[in-house]
Amino acid sequence: METIYFESAGPENTEKTLRLARERAGELGVKTILVATTSGATGVKAARELKGFNVVAVSHSAGFKEKDRQELREENRKEIERLGGRVLTCQHALGGINRAVRRKFNTTELDEVVAHTLRLLGQGFKVALEISLMAADAGLVSTREEVLAIGGSDSGADTAVVLTPANAQDFFDLKVHEIVCKPRL
Repeated sequence: METIYFESAGPENTEKTLRLARERAGELGVKTILVATTSGATGVKAARELKGFNVVAVSHSAGFKEKDRQELREENRKEIERLGGRVLTCQHALGGINRAVRRKFNTTELDEVVAHTLRLLGQGFKVALEISLMAADAGLVSTREEVLAIGGSDSGADTAVVLTPANAQDFFDLKVHEIVCKPRL
């Protein structure tokens, strides 16, 4: 399997990323596909494209950009579930309380150093690893089985990674097996 490199990052790669993810997961016998979603639009596309797989759409907690506001649209949540997918909504594995410390004391926290380091391979790469931590912490994926995790750069999907998840407290046990596709940086 060779890695596919997109010329640029962004939502224009979503359909191809989902198709490549479906093909590679099928070849490997991977049963679970995680997909990052903010409004739920990418989660709906994934639930449609990845029928037959255990699809988990991972969104983030309310208040991420605006207090008391959940960016995941309820109609998208319902559609993902109607299509057989599951939705996980929780705080970022590489954020949360540390972000509060950064905002209050204007400092950099360890989770942000990890996030910035992962972004060296692209925003979608960081997101793919982060959602696998979140799904493992929620008990929605096994830390003993490979999954395919899909992330994006701001919106849509442009990165797919085959990995074995870990719980956040065991981050260094996470294993990246292969990169299916990503933007060329």
